[in-house]
Amino acid sequence: MHVVATAGHVDHGKSTLVRALTGMEPDRLDEERRRGLTIELGYAWTALPSGERLAFVDVPGHERFLGTMLAGVGPVPAVMFVVAADEGWMPQSEEHLVALEALGVRHCLLVVTRSDLADPSPVVAQALARLDAAGIGEAEAVAVSGRTGQGLPELRQALDRLVAGLPQPDPAAAVRLWIDRAFSVTGSGTVITGTLPAGTVSVGDELLLAGEPVRVRGLESLKEPRDTVTGVARVAVNLRGHDVPGRGHALVTPGGWTYTDLVDVRVAHVGGLRREAAGLPRRLTVHVGSAAVAAETRPLGGRVVRLRLARPVPLHLGDVLLLRDPGRDRSEARVLAGASVLDVRPPALGRRGAARQRAALLESALLESALLESARPDAAPPVAAAPGTAYALRLHRLLRAADLRAMGVAPDTPGTSGEWYADPGHWRDLGRRLVEAVRQYAAGHPLDPAMPIEAARHELGLPDRRLVATLVRPPLALAGGRIVAGPAGLPERVARAVERLRRDLAARPFHAPDAGRLAELGLGPRELAAAERAGSLLRVGEGVALLPGADARAAELLSRLPQPFTVSQARHALDTTRRVVVPLLEHLDRAGLTERVDEVHRRCI
Repeated sequence: MHVVATAGHVDHGKSTLVRALTGMEPDRLDEERRRGLTIELGYAWTALPSGERLAFVDVPGHERFLGTMLAGVGPVPAVMFVVAADEGWMPQSEEHLVALEALGVRHCLLVVTRSDLADPSPVVAQALARLDAAGIGEAEAVAVSGRTGQGLPELRQALDRLVAGLPQPDPAAAVRLWIDRAFSVTGSGTVITGTLPAGTVSVGDELLLAGEPVRVRGLESLKEPRDTVTGVARVAVNLRGHDVPGRGHALVTPGGWTYTDLVDVRVAHVGGLRREAAGLPRRLTVHVGSAAVAAETRPLGGRVVRLRLARPVPLHLGDVLLLRDPGRDRSEARVLAGASVLDVRPPALGRRGAARQRAALLESALLESALLESARPDAAPPVAAAPGTAYALRLHRLLRAADLRAMGVAPDTPGTSGEWYADPGHWRDLGRRLVEAVRQYAAGHPLDPAMPIEAARHELGLPDRRLVATLVRPPLALAGGRIVAGPAGLPERVARAVERLRRDLAARPFHAPDAGRLAELGLGPRELAAAERAGSLLRVGEGVALLPGADARAAELLSRLPQPFTVSQARHALDTTRRVVVPLLEHLDRAGLTERVDEVHRRCI
């Protein structure tokens, strides 16, 4: 299925056109039919010549119902823009176009109605010029008459071409279904409707609504009961366990979105404000999906602004918001700008100059990640592609995989340390700081120079001790839960033996040599003990010697196994023997890197 919204001036024939295409009545209120204008959102659907099913979201064209229009267009990927041949481009045509520009809608079909009443050619030329000026280039145009049926076959063919060019939604994407209708049905309970842009919803799924868990009791799409619905689709969802919500809330995948009331955005003015150095009012309304949320603005520098929303909404990095001033006179432009979400977890700004530094960081991260739209520097939306892992880490330095997914970033490589991902530059700096911290600790504790991992964690301000263990690299070494500054002080004979052992373990770091090989290297019990004290070796059991940091590396590899895991699975993952893996796992248990689940299984902590 595909979903297209209507747009255009009031009484230019949007609902008449939808009725002619579908044979259905999109105006659902008695008042709408009586007054001849759309007040609420209407829905209808049809089959195109290709066999594709197309649903229409019919929006009001009257200026008083701009908020309702935005609720209908917000979640929809394409628009059928309607202009009447006998009236031409009108004020609400312009306001709808500015809204589409701000929302970043780029898939549009121009339909000139009432072509039986006036020559449509001048209006087609005028409207195409306006669409092109707003960044909606290469829009196809069709002239029709809803009264006579002229041009309707050509319009159906054009709609087929429009939907064929739409991007394919990801059926595995996190669900965010913005609610545009909600009501209660006797015997069934709460029902919500909306446009599902991507992802999959199935009967029995547990989702979140306003942050609270709800279960999908039933599904319908285009009046047909369904077990599963995949976006793009118009869908009605029967929910168990929730009161009737209001329009503007969203049904979302747990853990798939960040609920936030504070966002940093990059603003691009639209319409007549595009070339003005116009600021934003202190208070405005933010539209996203079907939501309209009051917000306060704080300029940070350049085109970067911080928005404090009146309530949390589920957002991803790269989401496009529409900024509207509802207090303006209707003779002025009320849609002010489009805004791309740059951060859904922005830090507090306390010290002097922090706002400017924050704006500079965001702009720098955008440029480094090649996210800025290159075609027009003032275009909206200002972010052309979904930000990636590198962008998110540039802002936050360290993030868990779950945090990245909630931001809309799917990590596609193994983490820096288990579930943790780090910005490469920040990770290198942490490594340098750890070396200095260990040396300073040793200087201050000459009788006990090995620095505890927990002390290093506090010194570096890290959230997880496993990050510290992963940072340990030569000249540092990990011994007994402490960090030492390399093999200084070892007798030359022992140092040479340790170096030979290091070469043995280079290819297979967990294939510890047996007693015979250790003796051949000249590493007896006393030599092994001295090397361990110096941080040159890691002894995990009697006669089992590995290189420093092998335990942290083992924990990282084991974290990639399905949890929990067995000794046999660990042995295969580490490419070693049972003689080595059993004491190594016991060492990891003592170090707090793994724990026993039962007599057979362990898991990483």
